[in-house]
Amino acid sequence: MTDKPTYLGLLNAIANAEGDAECYLGAWAATTSRDDVRQVIATVALREGEHAKAFAKRMCELGFDLQPRSDPKLDEKMSIATSTELSDREKFERLQAGRGVEQGDIFSTMFNDVSIDIQTGALLGRYIAEERDSGRLLHGCYSALCAESDGAAPAAANGAANGSAVAALSERLDHIETLLTQLVSAKGSKK
Repeated sequence: MTDKPTYLGLLNAIANAEGDAECYLGAWAATTSRDDVRQVIATVALREGEHAKAFAKRMCELGFDLQPRSDPKLDEKMSIATSTELSDREKFERLQAGRGVEQGDIFSTMFNDVSIDIQTGALLGRYIAEERDSGRLLHGCYSALCAESDGAAPAAANGAANGSAVAALSERLDHIETLLTQLVSAKGSKK
């Protein structure tokens, strides 16, 4: 019998949460009338689905089965995602999509478990990098929708380059903030 890894619960939780996110984000992408929003949401939904399968596969490779967990809020999230009454901005707000960028890095403690094997560590590293990028994509899309509804010219009138510029700027600022946080942490640990 295989020893149960201490991080098995983490893998199971990620697989379940990512599978749920694929469902409601995919439904949102299918119902939005905006191509620019659809592209962002569909990209993130595809990543979430791939993460769910990759973590379930890793659990299987370790000799364990995925333990399905139902999110009691999944039906509510699906209702929001498929609503024709809510704007995309309202969906972002109700689903809290892209909020991780503002709330800090929820992934920073995932490698505190020093027993994580190399293959699982590589999977977690890729997952974290993609989740951070997805957060930036969602945050950039939401910011563009807010700017548009707060009086800026519509994204279609500004052209696709403007939306890309906003997303690129948001991504660069997030990267700078991460580097500054790392620099402050490094200086603090030297004292």
